[in-house]
Amino acid sequence: MAYSTSPHAGVLPRPSSHWTGWGQWLALLTMTIDHLTRYVLPSDWDLGWAGASIGRIAFPLFAAMVAWHGLFNTRNPLRYSRRILVIGLVAQLPYMMMPRASDAFILNVCFTLASGLALGTLVRLGWQHYQRQTLGLPWLLAGTAVGVTVWYLLGFWVEYGHNGLLLIPLLMFAMHALSQAESHFQARLWAGLAAFPVLWIAGQMNASDMAKSFTVGTCVVVLMLAAGAAQRIPAVKLVMPRRLWLTWYPGHFALIALWLLLIGQLT
Repeated sequence: MAYSTSPHAGVLPRPSSHWTGWGQWLALLTMTIDHLTRYVLPSDWDLGWAGASIGRIAFPLFAAMVAWHGLFNTRNPLRYSRRILVIGLVAQLPYMMMPRASDAFILNVCFTLASGLALGTLVRLGWQHYQRQTLGLPWLLAGTAVGVTVWYLLGFWVEYGHNGLLLIPLLMFAMHALSQAESHFQARLWAGLAAFPVLWIAGQMNASDMAKSFTVGTCVVVLMLAAGAAQRIPAVKLVMPRRLWLTWYPGHFALIALWLLLIGQLT
């Protein structure tokens, strides 16, 4: 099964997106738990297990919502990618103030999400033009080479690295295949095969077995939603305010950085 040949990258038959309303609350909660246990709470509390379990839900959930919206809920995924990038730019300074084992310069997760969405969207656009024969094979191969080069170079500088950058394009491909799968065996087999790279990449993103299981498990759930379970999810009663959603990532890092500065002055 190929990608949709619609001239708009984001136009596909639109499944229910009610699950993303629940996903927003869960993503912010699990991300905050991860960062609090890592940067704020005393190490002698021995809460590292929370970051290695609950905290590992956050990134694949963010990636899944970005991939979902890029496929089904926006006509301009590249503009959506730019909005995520703006949040990342605002968050980068407080993010750099977090204590780390390495002094290497790393761009925060918003850069990973924005770049992954842009790569996935450009792959879809290139394939659409190739199907319509408005893009020749040499240009398609040249674009692929450029994309692979950008992915390889950027992967050294962003949070979650090369695997994180691949997760959104792979989720977009798998979600499309699963949402379009028909009842006959061949379509369902193709959809299942499309989901396999997502689960493999998710399993490579963490070191411990506990972290791997939570990351892979999150991806399994979102793939089930793409396969049709999303239609059964009711709308969330308490919709997250847009300003809270846009400001929480840079805002919570700023508060953590302020706390760390105060503690440093007091001690």
